[in-house]
Amino acid sequence: MHPVSAAFQVEEEISTLRQVLSAKERHATELKRKLGLSPLNEFKQNLTKSWQDVQTSNAYVSASATLDDITHSEAYKKTQETLSQAGQKTSAALTTMGSAISRKLGDMRVLPLSNSFSHYSIRHSISMPAIRNSATFKSFEDKMGNLKYKVVGPRGDESPADSVTPTQENPPF
Repeated sequence: MHPVSAAFQVEEEISTLRQVLSAKERHATELKRKLGLSPLNEFKQNLTKSWQDVQTSNAYVSASATLDDITHSEAYKKTQETLSQAGQKTSAALTTMGSAISRKLGDMRVLPLSNSFSHYSIRHSISMPAIRNSATFKSFEDKMGNLKYKVVGPRGDESPADSVTPTQENPPF
């Protein structure tokens, strides 16, 4: 047989096989349509089957049991309780601090504009001893000290009043 005719014959066989495969794929698609199987339904079924296989696998069962043990452990329960309490205390402290700031801002609105920081930058104003020793600033410092105390808790024999007590030698800024 001549090499050119053999190559031609192979090409014809390939073409015929492609036509047969295409016809079989059309037939399979038509059967699936008649049975009510859409590509989406097939995907859902494959996904469901795969998930069932995962859930029954040794690795999943082992990991699930380990997580179950952890969530029922005493350490987990204590950590969860502590974090819950810390969140509640933080929320309460931030609410209190927000109310204090709002009240102080409201007090500042009452003051005439000429008494406010007219010729100084805010940074300069905060560093001035008169501002640092004002009732508003002291109240804010007390709220921050109480906030720290509520969130962190006492350290040794420290009380809320001891937690933030700036002095002239150790100013807060």
